Amino acid sequence: MTNGKAFDGAAGSGGADGPKKPRATAVALAWIAAHVLGRTPARDRASRPAADEPARPEHPAQLPRPAEEMFRGHRTAWRERAVAHILYLEQQAAREGCRPVEDPVERCQREKTLEGIARQLREAREAVSARRRLFTGAAALERTWANVRATDVMLLRLCSEQDLVGRSADVLSHVEQHLRPNDPLRVKVAAAVGRVEAEERLPGDRELLVSALSASYEALDGEFSRVRSLSIILRIATFFVLLGAGGLAVWGWACPDSLNMCFLPEKSEYAACPSGEVDRDDEELAPSDYARRVDVLVVEAAGLAGAALTVIASLRRIQGTSSPYMLPLAAALLKFPTGALTAFVGVLLIRGAFIPGLSYLDSSPQIVAWAVIFGAAQHLVTRFVDARARETLSDVGRPPTDPPERRVPDGGKSLG
Repeated sequence: MTNGKAFDGAAGSGGADGPKKPRATAVALAWIAAHVLGRTPARDRASRPAADEPARPEHPAQLPRPAEEMFRGHRTAWRERAVAHILYLEQQAAREGCRPVEDPVERCQREKTLEGIARQLREAREAVSARRRLFTGAAALERTWANVRATDVMLLRLCSEQDLVGRSADVLSHVEQHLRPNDPLRVKVAAAVGRVEAEERLPGDRELLVSALSASYEALDGEFSRVRSLSIILRIATFFVLLGAGGLAVWGWACPDSLNMCFLPEKSEYAACPSGEVDRDDEELAPSDYARRVDVLVVEAAGLAGAALTVIASLRRIQGTSSPYMLPLAAALLKFPTGALTAFVGVLLIRGAFIPGLSYLDSSPQIVAWAVIFGAAQHLVTRFVDARARETLSDVGRPPTDPPERRVPDGGKSLG
């Protein structure tokens, strides 16, 4: 073995064989690195055909098997599910490739379709096995499932008459989930499925089923795109609200007197600030003279705690979903920086005597308590975001309703 010789040479070399030590060490390190990376010279030689061995033609639907590490390098739920679906479609494509066809024109068309299936599955597999980078998960997911669904549509065009009967019910289910009840394509597909099941299929029924399945997948992509766009909007909004809250905290740290959060209770020897009471050395000093750097940060932290309470309370209304992009999580994350911001604004309104009857707070615990209340009050705004997120998720897999018909008051004719 190469590694044995290398180690033997390294161990048995004396003073005269000293120059061989670096070479033996390099060979040993290369052998270890090859095993760590999953590639060995023996494995590479086994995977390469011999020079005198003729190249075997691949079937159009037969894809080269990737290394196991390609599929298992990045374990996420949707990647594992996509891998299983890709392997199933590969098996179906190989099965269709074994079915003989007498007509040369149809045989040529089937070969071209199988070649297209091979390319689609290769694209899907590359998307699944690609190295994960920041902000690329959504693109990989869309690329994977777009190719998988396109492969499914092409396999429907190639399947046998017996398989078409079995798949027609599946196509009808997809169409009913994603197309409007009065969609002409949905109406025609329902009639075509009845004919296929009754073995009275017309020449154009297969293409009708293919078009219907493709249209239902496009509608599903549109539903997922709305979920994705709303999730992106919420994450961007969360970032900017967090940026605003962080900017106020930095401003309060740099110029504490400009964002004054302190109160001067009457007949008290202390100035009440969010970070604690401060002795009033001089009655002539203004409240801003007692401000500290951490006052704004304390108020925002209290608002963050109040927002966390509302998030915990709203967990009972969150339901699991099979849709990607974690839309409920994006809606929940928006509450935290919003709570910090509303706490700052609320205490600032009290400090400015904007709320009638509430212009002075007597102690630091009162200031923190009101900050918690204002932080929890962010739910008055973000609940509309929660409702929008639930509505968007509920639209996935549910056919859109037809708009009501409008009629003229006198003639009774439909306008839309």
